[in-house]
Amino acid sequence: MFRNWRIGSVNGALLAAYFIPGWTMVAFNIFVAPVHGLYERPSVAVALFLSDQLQMSGMGTVRAAWLLALGRLTVVAFFAIHLALLAIPRTRKSGASDEALGIALAIGSLISFASMLMASKVGEMAALRLHATELLLLLGAAIVLLIERPTEAPKTLAVPDTAPLAFDKAELLHNR
Repeated sequence: MFRNWRIGSVNGALLAAYFIPGWTMVAFNIFVAPVHGLYERPSVAVALFLSDQLQMSGMGTVRAAWLLALGRLTVVAFFAIHLALLAIPRTRKSGASDEALGIALAIGSLISFASMLMASKVGEMAALRLHATELLLLLGAAIVLLIERPTEAPKTLAVPDTAPLAFDKAELLHNR
């Protein structure tokens, strides 16, 4: 059963097991109460950066919070698509689920990197550690995904029939 699992597939499934519940809860907290959800630990650096450095108004901060939540849910959706494609053995063997994983890694890395920069700018060390860890997880998975290529299907050669067909032999099934 586990003969056709690649390292990238297992790594993507483990990342999905972390990011789907974690980022979904953060995004839904932001959707329910945008300001309160934005000032929780996973997003506090973004909130402080928006209010202190960019001096955004309250409504602008709410819109930025919703945009952050939408980005996080997009990453969650692509991780869920990756897990759904991993359930099909043919797509797992051929590496067809790697595209969804790659999109999730790219968007997630962008969000984590921007959040890490904002955390370092405002001096929020706990948020900086969290976002740096998430970024390293995503970049490590991206490196594994780039290095490990899916196995190629074995090439079968058809042995040609050396004897030519005679005119009296039937070639179609209904002529027999």
